[in-house]
Amino acid sequence: MTETANSPVRLAVVDSPDQPTPSAGLAELYRGFEKELLVPLWTEIGDLMPAHPRSKAVPHLWRWESLVALADRAGHLVPVGRGGERRAIALANPALGGRPFATPTLWAAIQYLMPGEDAPEHRHTQHAFRFVVEGEGVWTVVGRDPVPMRRGDFLPQAGWNWHAHHNAADRPMAWIDGLDIPFQYVTETQFFEFGREQISEAERTTPERSRSERLWGHPGLRPVWSPGAQPGTPLLAYRWADTDRALADQLELEAEGHAGTVEPGHAAVRYTNPTTGGDVLPTIRVEMHRIRSGAETAPSRETGSSVYQVFDGSGRVTVGDVSWSVTRGDLFVVPSWAPFSAKSEASASDSDSAALDLFRFTDSPIFEALHLNRAHVEGLNA
Repeated sequence: MTETANSPVRLAVVDSPDQPTPSAGLAELYRGFEKELLVPLWTEIGDLMPAHPRSKAVPHLWRWESLVALADRAGHLVPVGRGGERRAIALANPALGGRPFATPTLWAAIQYLMPGEDAPEHRHTQHAFRFVVEGEGVWTVVGRDPVPMRRGDFLPQAGWNWHAHHNAADRPMAWIDGLDIPFQYVTETQFFEFGREQISEAERTTPERSRSERLWGHPGLRPVWSPGAQPGTPLLAYRWADTDRALADQLELEAEGHAGTVEPGHAAVRYTNPTTGGDVLPTIRVEMHRIRSGAETAPSRETGSSVYQVFDGSGRVTVGDVSWSVTRGDLFVVPSWAPFSAKSEASASDSDSAALDLFRFTDSPIFEALHLNRAHVEGLNA
């Protein structure tokens, strides 16, 4: 078998206005390129340099009801421990070849812990968070600091921190995990280590506030003791009561005729690192959006991808050419540069705030650091 036959490079002579004129000499040139593992730009430019991003991911929706039912079955069949480590069930975007990736850069999973179970300690370079859409009774232990997890709480954890989980309740609990696993996978930068086999008895009981909250959980204040800027937030829990109040205040200010919302009927907050004022994690941005009943957001596009979870309420979301009716817990993906909009159909019967609350995480910090971020909002951008 010839070297050309073994080459993974395959070049076809194409009779096209944007390609060289077909000839025997051109075919021979292409065989030479294949042998030496070379690819000329003129045969690939449309794919490598398109007019706008063309994501490999596609819009997709996962129903929370189905996820919880399957996670509960796994809870009775699949142990938590070394080897499997976590009973985490990842969302697999249908266009990404069966890989456990929600988008090319973001991982999202439902994690499920049975009563009395411990998820053993480990650490990894992947930046992570947990978000609780329902339930309580589990706490995460990060750097031996026990942190209670309750509905609406956002619990970030920068890479390379030891962490474990424990369920002290008499019922199972589910939450979502978000990580930058796909990004670190494709850039070949990931590390992982096992930690202790068991957490201590002191870590099985948790105070109302973790040590991190006692030190960092005071709005607008930071301890003078602390070192300088940290790449990941040292605050391990952002409580729902604070998030809820901030969103409600924005909509109340709007109703009084003052500025404060992103657009009419659309309040939004971003979780921030108290040592920098920037994003909570170096590779992940996290926000909560509240859309007043009857309001609809303007279609918007961004470079980079997003994963949303409906925290409360109901509504209709449109991603690209597809639309879904969504309710509490449902998760969906917005690929890079796909237009997204949401209309709130929430009421007091399906939402504590009588609005549509959307939890969102994105890979925006990566693209901003590389100066590759771009956004377009219909009606605002030229």
